[in-house]
Amino acid sequence: MTTFTINGKDVTVDVEADTPLLWVVRDELRLTGSKFGCGVAQCGACTMMVDGMPRRTCVTPVGTVDGSSIETIEGLEGPEVAAITAAWEGLDVPQCGWCQSGQIVSATALLREIPKPTDDDIDAAMAGNVCRCATYVRIRQAIHDAADSMEG
Repeated sequence: MTTFTINGKDVTVDVEADTPLLWVVRDELRLTGSKFGCGVAQCGACTMMVDGMPRRTCVTPVGTVDGSSIETIEGLEGPEVAAITAAWEGLDVPQCGWCQSGQIVSATALLREIPKPTDDDIDAAMAGNVCRCATYVRIRQAIHDAADSMEG
């Protein structure tokens, strides 16, 4: 049994400890916003926040998150998320949408850590988040726009 908090709700799951967190969240908890892309932590589609840090959950055994706080795209909140979402929509970042939950989680983590990121900061934080539609220029601009909108 593994117990953790997901999107503010305490849950206990009875699955093998080596089951990937992504499958527990999608199949057991029915939160399907985070996607399976590659299964080897190379594409970022499965990214969730674990204890405030982005983590590739397709390779994260659920047993390693016992007692942790997890945020999925469905429960992500805060001014950074609002700014990122508005910028994403304003620049028409999404194409097919498969990578978007992982991209938004990673971008949110970046803005929480570095409110005014440089291009290098963005490149480092978003590395490993693959967009098969190649909207990387718009993703970078959306992160800059979100950061600018939060300046007050």
